[in-house]
Amino acid sequence: MFIEIGQFLNQRLSELGIDHIFGLPGDFNLSYLEQIEENTSLEFIGNCNELNAAYAADGYARSNGVAALVTTYGVGDLSAINGIAGAYAENVPVILISGIPPLHAVNRGELIHHTLVDGNYDNIMNCMKEFTVAQTRLTPENAAFEIDRVLKQCLISRRPVYIQLPSDITHIKIDVDAKPLDKRIPKSDPQLLELALNEFCAELYSAKRPAFLIDQTAKVYGLGKVLAQIAEKYNIPYACLCTAKNVIDESSDLYAGIYAGSASQPKTKEIIEQSDCLIGIGARFSDVGTGFFSHQIRKDRYIDLKQYDLTIYDRNFAGIEIAEFLTALLQQLKTREREPKSCSVPLVQAPEYSEQDSLTQAALWRAMSGFFKANDVIIGEVGTSNSSISGICLSATADYIAQPIWGSIGYTLPALLGSMLAQPKRRHILFIGDGSIQLTVQELSTIVRQKLKPIIFVLNNGGYTIERLILGEKSSYNDIQNWNYTEVMRVFNGADAYSTHIVETVEELHTVLDQLESSQTLALIELKLPVMDAPASLTKFADVVAQYDYGHYSYQQLKPKTADIFSPVGTYK
Repeated sequence: MFIEIGQFLNQRLSELGIDHIFGLPGDFNLSYLEQIEENTSLEFIGNCNELNAAYAADGYARSNGVAALVTTYGVGDLSAINGIAGAYAENVPVILISGIPPLHAVNRGELIHHTLVDGNYDNIMNCMKEFTVAQTRLTPENAAFEIDRVLKQCLISRRPVYIQLPSDITHIKIDVDAKPLDKRIPKSDPQLLELALNEFCAELYSAKRPAFLIDQTAKVYGLGKVLAQIAEKYNIPYACLCTAKNVIDESSDLYAGIYAGSASQPKTKEIIEQSDCLIGIGARFSDVGTGFFSHQIRKDRYIDLKQYDLTIYDRNFAGIEIAEFLTALLQQLKTREREPKSCSVPLVQAPEYSEQDSLTQAALWRAMSGFFKANDVIIGEVGTSNSSISGICLSATADYIAQPIWGSIGYTLPALLGSMLAQPKRRHILFIGDGSIQLTVQELSTIVRQKLKPIIFVLNNGGYTIERLILGEKSSYNDIQNWNYTEVMRVFNGADAYSTHIVETVEELHTVLDQLESSQTLALIELKLPVMDAPASLTKFADVVAQYDYGHYSYQQLKPKTADIFSPVGTYK
C-alpha cells in the first residue's frame, strides 16, 4: 500500500503504544508536525525546551514502555542530547525524530542555518551515534525498511534511537507492507538454552547459600514478577542495587535490602558477599551502586545474567535471552522448602519528633513513609530525595522513578510530566531540590497546560547541599538565589485550581499531608530544611566521593577531616 513517509512513521509509533509525542516546533520539522496534528491517535506535547522534552520522553517511556520526541536539526538535537544520553545510560527506549533540512540541500552540502555552514551534514549524526543504538537518515527509497529497522532495535536494546527526517520528503508516498511492525525479539538457540538451564540448575542445586542481586535490568525487561516467583519457589533471598529500587516486592521476607558494598546493612552484606551461588540480574557495579567500588563479590561463584548473555562462573552462553531463560527456569526449577528463619533485613525505626520541632530530613521521611500508598508513582531527584527514598519500603504496586546513574539534576520535573501523561489515573508525587527545580521549572507550565494534578515537594535547603557535603560547604558556588517557590504557580497562569503550602515544622508537615490525602488539585509544597541537613548515608557517601574525586592528598588540603565508614543503607517503616 502507498502511504506518506510521515504518516507511516506515525502509524508505527501508534503500534508501539505511543499516544503522545514531545518536542518543539522548528522550521525543518513543521511539515511532520502537521502530520502529527492530523493524526487522531497522537497528541503533540509542546515543551519549553528540547532538554525538557527529552527528560519528559524519558519519564513517559519508563511508565509507558517507549516514547518519542521531535526536534529540529542542529540546535534542537544538541539541546536534547543530554536527556538522550541519560536514557542511553539507564536503558530507556526513546525515539528521537529530527526534522532536518531538505534532502536536496543535504545532498548538495548547501550552507543552511542551524548548521555549522560548512556543508557537513554528518556531524550531528556522529554526535548522536555515541548515545543511540541505531540511527538513520530517511530517504524515499529507504524509509519503509529503515523506519522498521531502527524502531525494532529500540525495542530490542531498550535504548534511544535517532531518525533524521528531511523536511521535503514527509509527504512523499512510499510502498510499504501492510503488516504491523514485527515486535518479536530474538529468541535463544533451543539446544543452547536447554544446556544453559541444566548447568544453571546443577550449580543452584549444589549451592547452600544462593542469592539474587538485582539491578535495573529487571525493570527494563519486566522481570520483577518472574524473579519473585523463582525466589519464592526455591527460597532464594534477593537484594537490589540502589539503581533497582522497588523493581521487586520489598515486603517479602526474602527481600534482603539494598546492597551497596560496605554501605550495606550487615545482614544484606552477609547474604550477598557470602553467597556460594550469587546470581546477578543485569548487575552493573557502578560507583553509586557499590559504595564506590567497595563491593566484595566472589567472582568464582558469580553467575552473570544479562539481556542476551549468560556466564555461569567461567562458562559463557551467548545469545541466551534473559526473559526466555527465567521463564523456562521457573518451569524447570524444583521447589525448596522455606527455612524457618527469615532472611529479610530488619526495618530501621526512625526516631520520634515533637510537633513543634523544626522540619528535618529525618522527620520528613519518617512522615512520608506513611504517606505513600499502593499504586503511587514516586519520583525522586538525585541527592537527598533519592538517597532517602531508597531507605523507605514501598508497596509492591508502587513505581519509583529516578535517574541514579546519569544523575542530571532537574531531570525529575519534566520526567513527572511524561510519566503522568503515560499513566494519568495514578497519583504522582515528586520530590525535587531547590537547586534542581531552577534548571527545569519551565516544564511546570506544561504540566499546568495539560491540566495534570501531581503533588510536588520542593526541598528548599538553600542551594546545592549534596555538593556542599562533598566540597565547599560555605563556598559561594554552591549558593543559589532563593525563590518564592509557591508563587511560581501564579506565573504560569493556570485556569484550574491549585494549592500551595510552605512547611517549616513537623506539625505543619502533618497538617499538609492530611490535607493532601483528599486533594484533587495540583499541589506544590515548599519544605524549608536546614542547609546542611541530609540523610546520614549521604553525608558519609559524600566524604568517600571527595576522596575518590580529588585524591587523598588534595582531599586533606581541601576538606581536612577523616571520612567515616559508611552508615548502612536502612529500610524504614
